[in-house]
Parts: sequence; structure tokens; C-alpha cells
Amino acid sequence: MADSTYNLEEMSKRVRKYMDAGRFYHTQGVRYISAALAMAHGADIHKAETAGLLHDCAKCLSDNKKIKMCDKNGIDITKVERNNPFLLHAKVGAFIAKDKYHIEDEEILGAIRYHTTGKPGMRMLEQIVFIADYIEPRRNKSPHLPEIRLTAFRDLDECCYLILKDMLIYLKSRSGEIDSNTQEAYHFYEEVHDDRRD
Repeated sequence: MADSTYNLEEMSKRVRKYMDAGRFYHTQGVRYISAALAMAHGADIHKAETAGLLHDCAKCLSDNKKIKMCDKNGIDITKVERNNPFLLHAKVGAFIAKDKYHIEDEEILGAIRYHTTGKPGMRMLEQIVFIADYIEPRRNKSPHLPEIRLTAFRDLDECCYLILKDMLIYLKSRSGEIDSNTQEAYHFYEEVHDDRRD
């Protein structure tokens, strides 16, 4: 199916059925911030909207349901994910996007798959949805959001570095387990950051 044939409004109605009001409000925010970032950085706007709209399509499933879906469909679960099954919504979301919404585009699926943890060397669309999820207007927890929001429209690599740095500080302060993708992503973007400074 070509990207231009995805009917985003019909998709939005379907997504809404599986979310509470707060989650859908967040989803709409991510959808539109993804589109805005795509405009700013020359990415495909329709793909960005699609990925933003579907990024949390598995978020409201129970932890048990997410684990069962992974086991049934051969989706690998890491030790950290097994201990923190809320992390699985990104992997399961990519599966649902392909299986239920017929998304075949690997950029869109990757953006959904890595929107929570990030990964080293993200493609532009993956960066856009990762960032949009963190900065959409309803978010207000990070003390560095004003700087991060400005950076998002100027430099995706630097923005990913700032977000990942914030995420690791937060997780370490709570003695939480850290997904290996997040740790590796931070080191990758820290190196990009340091290389630019040098």
C-alpha cells in the first residue's frame, strides 16, 4: 500500500476506540508535532503523521496482553522488558501497525518500534517520532523542555542527545532498569555531540 493511500482520519477513528481520552489527546499531539518536525527538516509529512498517530496504538493493552502477543507472534522480549512490560507497547505497536493497519513502510514501523527507547543511529523519521513523543504540548515533566523544544526544530541529533541524557538521569534517579537501546543510543548521540564540540 502506498503511503499516500493511508486514510489518516479513518485511522484516527480506529485508534480512538482503543484509547482513553488522555492517551488519545497525547497521540494527537504527537501526530501534529511529528508533522511539524517533518516540515522543518524536510521529511515525509504523511509518514510522520502516520507514525505519530500509531505510535501508542498498543499502549492501552494490559501488560499480560502485550506479553502474550509477543510470545504468540515471535516478538523477542528482553529481560528488562520482561521486568518492565510497559516498554513492550512500542514493539507490539509496530506489530499491530503492520498486522491491523496494514502499514508496510519500514520507516514508519521503525519509528513506532523505537519511539520509547530510541536506538543508535536513528533514521530521520525515527528521530522525529522519538522527539515528538517527548515534547508534545501536554508534556511538562522535564525541566529542560523549553531548550529541548527549541532544539527539536533546529537539530535532530542534538535534540536526541538532550532527551536521552534527560531520560538516563531520570531513570538512574529512580534506580530503574535501563533498556540497552537507550543506553547505546545515548552513547551514540553523545559522541555526535562531542565530535561537533571538538
